Amino acid sequence: MTRRFLFVLGSSRTGGNTESLARAAAEQLPADVEQRWLSLAEHPLPDFTDLRRDADHVRPPAEGTPALLLDATLAATDIVIASPLYWYSVSGLTKRYLDYWSGWLRTPGVDFKATLAGRTLWGVTALAHAEPEVADPLIGTLNHTAAYMRMRFGGVLLGNGSGRGDVLNDTDALARAKTFFAQEPPLARFPHEV
Repeated sequence: MTRRFLFVLGSSRTGGNTESLARAAAEQLPADVEQRWLSLAEHPLPDFTDLRRDADHVRPPAEGTPALLLDATLAATDIVIASPLYWYSVSGLTKRYLDYWSGWLRTPGVDFKATLAGRTLWGVTALAHAEPEVADPLIGTLNHTAAYMRMRFGGVLLGNGSGRGDVLNDTDALARAKTFFAQEPPLARFPHEV
């Protein structure tokens, strides 16, 4: 299968440190690998309503952000969540996108979980702490999401930066970015499965 990367930008602003680090990693992908970049700030999702027990799920109308993101997600072999570290986890925009996965799991005719099984989830984040452990909740969110979906998990590329462009001074992060997508990620596992 030809690899198709979907970069889901979860920052509320463009050109931030997380996006810069994701773009540095994406520059290393082979030229024949398709890349699609979608900003959740530019394509805002409405509040997610959990209808698990209250109503039938239907596929979103062909127009609009939910359909755009569903179709892009289903088409990707590799999904990269590029979310800044907000309060030690993913951004609100990113969390809302992942909440929509709950609805897509129950949408007739989509086979969301079966389609994503075996594909790869990656993460990229910038944090303003010297201690990378503060990103553990974000890493856990993405790992557990991949484990539930039976996806592979490529881990999270961490960079340090608070002010705009600071991550470009993080030479260790830029060095990791050069080989980040070159690895062969394992199937994700919950901690109790290891």
